[in-house]
Amino acid sequence: MHCLANTWRGLRAAIALVVTAAAACVGGGWSVAAASRPADTTPADAAIRQWVRYPSIPDHLSAQAELGKRLFFDTTLSASKRMSCASCHSPAHAYGPPNGRAVQLGGPHLDRAGTRTVPSLRYLDHTPLFSLDAFTPGSEDAEYEGPRGGFTRDGRAASRQQQAAIPLLDRNEMANAGPQAVVAAVRDGPHAAAFRRVFGADVFAHPAQAFTDVGAALAAFQREDPSFHPYTSKFDAVMSGHARFTAQELRGYALFNNPRKGNCASCHIDVPGPGGRPAPFTDFAYAALGVPRNPAIPANRDPRHVDLGLCGPYRRDLHGQARYCGMFKTPTLRNVATRPVFFHNGVFHSLRDVVAFYVQRDTDPGKWYPVIRGKVAVYDDLPLRYRGNVDRTDAPMDRGKGAKPALDAREISDVVAFLRTLDDGYSATAGGPATHPDTDAVRGATTAP
Repeated sequence: MHCLANTWRGLRAAIALVVTAAAACVGGGWSVAAASRPADTTPADAAIRQWVRYPSIPDHLSAQAELGKRLFFDTTLSASKRMSCASCHSPAHAYGPPNGRAVQLGGPHLDRAGTRTVPSLRYLDHTPLFSLDAFTPGSEDAEYEGPRGGFTRDGRAASRQQQAAIPLLDRNEMANAGPQAVVAAVRDGPHAAAFRRVFGADVFAHPAQAFTDVGAALAAFQREDPSFHPYTSKFDAVMSGHARFTAQELRGYALFNNPRKGNCASCHIDVPGPGGRPAPFTDFAYAALGVPRNPAIPANRDPRHVDLGLCGPYRRDLHGQARYCGMFKTPTLRNVATRPVFFHNGVFHSLRDVVAFYVQRDTDPGKWYPVIRGKVAVYDDLPLRYRGNVDRTDAPMDRGKGAKPALDAREISDVVAFLRTLDDGYSATAGGPATHPDTDAVRGATTAP
């Protein structure tokens, strides 16, 4: 299974060469002063910039989006009356998990554990509809790329509106007994008058439609509010000419793009999309990575419990289609360094461990998987019959046991340094200069592994 970004291979190779040359030019790194001023002084700076059209900030939210904002933070919409959308999708954590738990607690008494880590709600704007039959046009014929698109980790929701309904009804999350319970909570809650103004005076007389309207309001908030797509990372500032990568970040950027080294950009696309839209850092496709089973998830105490992603247990239309079992959607890498847990099961808590896992998974499997009866149990979170789905052909996961990993310790540090430039908060505006240039420059100037 190839990644959808294969069409960018030529461009990525060119980027890798340019960035490598730029890193060589700057040698030991830029000074604090240089790192904090606009990057318009060298050919190397200009060579790595990209033309990007950042979204404009609206003067105000629509009435529907303002209502959705209120609902997003409303704990009365849960069975416990203590949980809101923001409880798991924390605005202070890039609308991702608020803590280091592998899974969050919910249910009527906030004592039921989920089974998957909380994804970020940022940068979902250009998510395509789910398709099993994505193709990449080639010079001679089209190449089948596999599943792509959809919302949630298994793509079972066709829109933000449908995605919003899932936690409202999930027994491990907001745990409402059904759509009517959600509608009743809105009707009897603090936002009933606003709900009537937006959706009509008789909206509560039609519970099915009113439940759909709840999702529509939540979706409008996520679509319109700039906090869901701020583009205020250092990467965006560099691409706009308002900042410069340190030498270490520049090396990491080259490794990120190098098809024989990190090869990260093959799935996490780092070039602008149609119309100059900012780089998404995902191809919205699916992959089976064979991440280790996480014993911290209570459901995993039952050896019969397996999360197969595209083919179940939550997505049911692909049940029985073995070639998709174990596949989960590729997330954006924007704000990845802010996350306290990684992958669909939260098995890792360190970004460095994540990068190391990619390059050492098969070269040193004993480092990542348990030993059972004297044998390393590779891909232990997948039943044996599905382990052939695990990607072992795309670099850096194309090397066998005992082989030299694609990245060494220093190179892993370099990639992590680059990934940290994808965190929002460097600038106050999309693609703008550093909010605190001296602090940011000092923090980013290190070149040590």
